Formats: sequence, C-alpha cells, structure tokens
Amino acid sequence: MLKRVIPAMVVMVSVLFSSFSLAGQAWESYKARFLMPDGRIVDTGNNSVSHSEGQSYAMLMAVVSNDKAAFDRIWGWTNKTLKNKDNGLFYWRYNPVAADPIVDKNDAADGDAMIAWALLKASQRWNDNSYATASDAITQALIKHTVINFAGYRVMLPGAKGFNLNSYVNLNPSYFLFPAWQDFADRSHLTVWRDLIRDGSTLLGKMSFGQSRLPTDWVALSADGKLTPAKEWPPRTSYDAIRVPLYVSWWDAQSPLLTPWRKWWQGFNRSRTPAWVNVTTNDTAPYNMNEGLLAVRDLTMGEPMSEPQITAQDDYYSASLKMLVWVSQQK
Repeated sequence: MLKRVIPAMVVMVSVLFSSFSLAGQAWESYKARFLMPDGRIVDTGNNSVSHSEGQSYAMLMAVVSNDKAAFDRIWGWTNKTLKNKDNGLFYWRYNPVAADPIVDKNDAADGDAMIAWALLKASQRWNDNSYATASDAITQALIKHTVINFAGYRVMLPGAKGFNLNSYVNLNPSYFLFPAWQDFADRSHLTVWRDLIRDGSTLLGKMSFGQSRLPTDWVALSADGKLTPAKEWPPRTSYDAIRVPLYVSWWDAQSPLLTPWRKWWQGFNRSRTPAWVNVTTNDTAPYNMNEGLLAVRDLTMGEPMSEPQITAQDDYYSASLKMLVWVSQQK
C-alpha cells in the first residue's frame, strides 16, 4: 500500500511545486516588465502612463503570488499618488511626463473596486486588518459616489462624474466586477452589493447587440430602460468588453451569460479570431486577437489552461489579461 501511495504523493507535490514555480516566473516577468521601483505600473501600450486599473491588477497578482513586499510598494504609490482625498476614490490616469500628471480628476470605478478587493484579499492572506480598513473605506466611497438607482436598476456608474446624463446613463459592462461585489457582500452584508449583482446580471443579459449578440464596450441605459450602444464611443465589442466574460467566469463559470460569447467565438478558428466586432455594421477587426485576448477566449471556451507566459510581444494589457486569467483560477 505504502509503495503505491508514496509515488502518487510525490507526483502531486511535484505538480504543485511546478505550478507555483511557473506562476512565480510569470509574476517575476510581469514585475520586471511593468513595475517601476517606486511602485508604479506602466502601460507600455499607451506611452507608459499609469492607471488605477493597472495598479489594482498588480496588487491582486501580488496577493495571489504571496509577494507582500511588491504589494506594499504598489499600494503605497497608489495611495500616495492617486488617492483623491475629497471623495476617497482614485484618479484614473497618471502621466509622468505631463506638467500636471493628473489632468483628469475623475476616477474609474473598476480600478477603485479592484483596489478595494485586492486590499481585502491582502488582509485575509497576511492577517493585517489595516488592509481591510482601507478596503472598507473605498467600498463605502464607491457606494456614496458611484452607485445610483436608475430606470429601475441599481447600477454602478463608471466614475463619480460625467456618466449620468439625466435622460440616460453610460455604463461599462466590463466594470461589472461580480466576484469582487460578491466578496464585498459577504464581508459587509450590505444589500447594495447583492442588488448590483442581481441587476448587473439582468442588464448584461439584455446587452445583446448586432449579429454577435454581445455587449459593446460602452452601453447607454435610458430612463425608460432601453439599452443601446453608447453614442459617445464606437459601437464595438472590443478591448474593454473582453473583460466581461473574464469577470463572469471568475464569478460563475457556469453562468448562462457566457453563452453568447461562446457562440460568437465558435464561429472562428482560434488563431483567426478577430480582435473586435462592430455591432452596428457587423464588421470585424482586420487583425486577430493577441495572446492576452486569447487567454480570455480560452477561459470562456473551457480550453485547457496552461501557466501564463509573459513574453516580449505582450504589452501591458495583454500581459495583464494573461495574469488575470491565471489569478481567476486560483481558488
């Protein structure tokens, strides 16, 4: 009996060690490419600016990678540089070479929420209540400044300013962070988070545009409840919306909200999947998905998932999507 059990245990330990080893390599590669010594994450595909989004992604990666030193460095820069002391949220964009690095004083609700989520997970991983306290302050600020009732739905606006146009609101469905909202609900027991999950799921199910039947990057919700592609942006299912199936899968891999994505992608060979589709004209991108977008496609389609490999061809966003897909699988 022992002779049969011991090799199996050795194999299991070996597989686990290999997984963590490769994951560690990916995180180290990501840090080497995008993390500055001061804790700033650079968007190499966008003139090396930084976003609250990128800071939040890296904070979450650091927690999962058990890299407290990196987490504290990233959170420290984010809290010091991007925190809007007037409302407790975070400026969404930082340009290091501009006379005023923060020209736009607005926030991005997805970056805010994921920063709070990473802090909550950090408090649980490293048993440090100061992280949880910071997380709670951010979630309370989000509720106060971005959550409204509109057209019979509880929605989180993409930012504190500029998205409520009275007769309609502009929403970004890739900001529907269902797994984070679920954790906030479990911690706070506030009904607002469950309302956001319920109404966000309902709205997402109705965001069915063009032949693809997919949500666009930006969607307008009218006061009468009608949903249309937002007129202020191209009517595309593109680099924003790709995060919709990522976050839905992260929350519930069996969700019927994934069905339209699977049906759309089944119409293309994996290596020839277009990067975007215009839902008004049904035109598709003249170029194919990069590796980061394909990682989300693979997750959604239930393809076997390998450890992330961050290569020189990956810009910040492609590498981040690869890493987030991996993080979503670390239960």
